[in-house]
Amino acid sequence: MRLSYQEQESVDVLEEVIEEDLCDLVVFNDDVNTFEHVINILMKVCKHSAEQAEQCTLLIHYKGKCTVKHGTFKELRPLCESILDAGITATVM
Repeated sequence: MRLSYQEQESVDVLEEVIEEDLCDLVVFNDDVNTFEHVINILMKVCKHSAEQAEQCTLLIHYKGKCTVKHGTFKELRPLCESILDAGITATVM
């Protein structure tokens, strides 16, 4: 009787996922944008709930910055560009 295993396929898929480096989308505080504007942009662009967007906005205000999303650079770049287009300072790190 011969046994066969499918471990190789599982290992290949796992290695593919691990190889993708995760980045952070960071939004920075400024003296121009209102709380309401930042909250609305986080809800629109990052798909945050109202509560999550408000909490991030408070962290941005009091700490100077906040990581608002995690993901691959490829996923975060268009989100960052949308936030920048709204006049809010952000970067992918």
